[in-house]
Amino acid sequence: MAFHIVSEDITQMEVDGIVNAANNQLAGGGGVDGAIHRAAGPELDKACAEYGGCATGDAVITWGYDLDAIYIIHTVGPVWRGGGNNEEALLRSCYQKSVELGITHGCRSLAFPLISGGVYGYPKTEAVRIAVEELTKAAKENEKLDYYLTLTDREAFALAKEAFPEYLEG
Repeated sequence: MAFHIVSEDITQMEVDGIVNAANNQLAGGGGVDGAIHRAAGPELDKACAEYGGCATGDAVITWGYDLDAIYIIHTVGPVWRGGGNNEEALLRSCYQKSVELGITHGCRSLAFPLISGGVYGYPKTEAVRIAVEELTKAAKENEKLDYYLTLTDREAFALAKEAFPEYLEG
């Protein structure tokens, strides 16, 4: 199995699990989070409310509800505050904890958004680099899974295309 960078709508991916760049309250917000909540339907809000929130750098899992994906893994990325507040370790933890949950729940394919690279203000170049490093590492450690980094943001996709063309699909 492998790691791929794609420019696809994560809510339309035919994978076992999709990762949601969630907020600490696990309440549907804007961007990817809002799109996933809308596509999954109202049952997702109820399931997320039962968790009572999620710490930055951690992850929790719910069913996919109205999505094609079996599971949604919700992870809370760090808000960029200049780089001196443990942001990189927290961002790496998001990818690692999400992969762990996917493996624990028997997923054979996982799709990730660019965590923290949108409204949370993480510099896109660094966010893409960290995502690629963590997901290629995961692909090497567990060859039974396919990993996808879904980039619909034009700037992030252009950065990935330039820095990591070997992982582009399609």
